[in-house]
Amino acid sequence: MTETLTDEDRKLVVLARGALARAESPSGAAVRDGDGRTYAGADVRTRTLTLTGLQVAVASALSSGARSFEAAVVVNGDPDDPGLDTLHELSPEAYAVLTDTAGAPQQRIGRADV
Repeated sequence: MTETLTDEDRKLVVLARGALARAESPSGAAVRDGDGRTYAGADVRTRTLTLTGLQVAVASALSSGARSFEAAVVVNGDPDDPGLDTLHELSPEAYAVLTDTAGAPQQRIGRADV
């Protein structure tokens, strides 16, 4: 993918990579809500709970009062991430960028006009 990220999307990459590193997780994510606030998360895997980093970030945003989303970045993520369904359920116009572990864009999912 030859696409460059906006400054705001690069901020999401930094947040997602930070969550990934702190949790020593294979994947991390960050979202920007409709008010421009950001939330990050990493994969959670226990015997009784399994969440992707995107699900954690979206849940954190929702539990903080977010009502809509503009964008998400998933570092080392999967295009089948169930968090994408939740993101688009609440904000069909939102987009997500999947990156490699270094933060280089690999795939855009959602709104193509961004």
